[in-house]
Amino acid sequence: MTAETRVEWREWGADAFAEATRTDTPVLLFLTATWCDDCHRMLVETFGEPRIAANVNDGFVPVKVDVDRQPRVRERYNMGGFPSTVFTTPTGELLTGATYLGPDGFRSVLDRVRETWDASGESAGRVPRALAGTETPSGPVTTAIEEHLAGQLDAQWDPEFAGWGDDAKFPMPRTVEFALKRDRYKATQTLDAIERNLVDDDGGVYRYAGARDWSDPAREKLLADDAGVMRAFANAYLYTGDESYRDAADGVRAFLDADLWSGFAYGASVGPDGDRTDLTAYAGGNALAADALLTLAAYTDDDDARDAAEDTLAYLRETLVGDDGTVRHADEADTETDLLADVARVAAAFCRAESVLGEGVDVARAVADRGIDVLGDEDAFRDGPATGAGMLDRPLRPIDGVVEFADALLDLAALTGADRYRERAETAVGAFAGATERMGVQVAGYGSVAARLTRDPLVVDVGAPVGSDLHRAALRVADHEKVVVPDSDRTADGTATLRGRDADPADSPDALMRTVADAAR
Repeated sequence: MTAETRVEWREWGADAFAEATRTDTPVLLFLTATWCDDCHRMLVETFGEPRIAANVNDGFVPVKVDVDRQPRVRERYNMGGFPSTVFTTPTGELLTGATYLGPDGFRSVLDRVRETWDASGESAGRVPRALAGTETPSGPVTTAIEEHLAGQLDAQWDPEFAGWGDDAKFPMPRTVEFALKRDRYKATQTLDAIERNLVDDDGGVYRYAGARDWSDPAREKLLADDAGVMRAFANAYLYTGDESYRDAADGVRAFLDADLWSGFAYGASVGPDGDRTDLTAYAGGNALAADALLTLAAYTDDDDARDAAEDTLAYLRETLVGDDGTVRHADEADTETDLLADVARVAAAFCRAESVLGEGVDVARAVADRGIDVLGDEDAFRDGPATGAGMLDRPLRPIDGVVEFADALLDLAALTGADRYRERAETAVGAFAGATERMGVQVAGYGSVAARLTRDPLVVDVGAPVGSDLHRAALRVADHEKVVVPDSDRTADGTATLRGRDADPADSPDALMRTVADAAR
């Protein structure tokens, strides 16, 4: 029992489910987050009601789950938003669930669940299709994937308000980045709408807009979301040279430094009114932040962005990444390890560090090798080790996480020259290719990584040190999917070459830009 609720909450884990088995009682999962206003309201108004709390304590095993600390629980039991109120069998199979429930609605659900449980018991539980162990819809990786998703940029475009879809608007930074190369007008119009409607006065980015016209914003600010938008703004600056995008990216950086920097890493979130700041440093969020900061620094020579990225990478390397490549989700005793999103983002961040700072590839290789070994039992990667309470032992293979890891593996292949990383990326991407026609702009990042696999990759080998004019020019080549290899032994000293392209080495920034332009014709 806590001060804000009368419910006797258990912690997520095997003990809670063992208690449910022993007492032949359903489990009540309450999925919450520090930044979530409705979660705190439901704790006070619904679970704080004495009769409801007594019914929950007497008839269920109540478990409160922080979805940021337990992302695999979030992905398996999320009912479409937070809070999520979920009822399960003692083995973790689903009975029913909903999002926010006030006292009256919750009483009604409690009664129905009790009736169902008394009538059917364990047999009433079900396993979601994504966890049923069925094979992913595999197929060949062809140019049709990029073409289909590029078509979706137009099919789902909102010509009146910008963005995609006709309901709530999310920033979708990976979709924006996909569009920057395929339909720049739509990408920049969307970024302009984000800047007008979702960027707060302090530079932070709201999580989403509740209405089609980008109004009614959800005012919480999450590190992972803000880092993704910062990188998208920086990449828009790369393509357009428009200072407003650079300013917007720098504004996000300033917000992160002012509101989420703990002194050694970035915290996870800030609540809607600037309160309930969660300074827990998660691996994936900090890796995304480092990636975005290095992207900004690469295009602008921004020392503040570079310094912040280096500090963040140092924290990851020294605290959350083991010598064997194990990635810990957070610096906590009971934290999970080897989660796909963390692995992918950490590997990508250290690949970016190799391109921009000239160091990091060894960490990226160790993380990627372990990720392939631990999560790669099938063509598509699992979201984490297939162990744990509830349905955590059932493998989930999320396309978003697979895309991020495949992207990082392609970077690593370019930096190391090891074809096995590219081959493993292609296998993972192909695991979903059979479902291409059902994909929308929400997974446009899948089109980006497929394009990198079906075209000659743009890799710039630079025979000059980090920070040289030639290296800086290579970083500014207007293609955010390129990989730059500084101090490369594949080209003569003082030159830069496009790997695998029939072009003479460039010995100056101007010559490099002419070579890139000629190659693009």
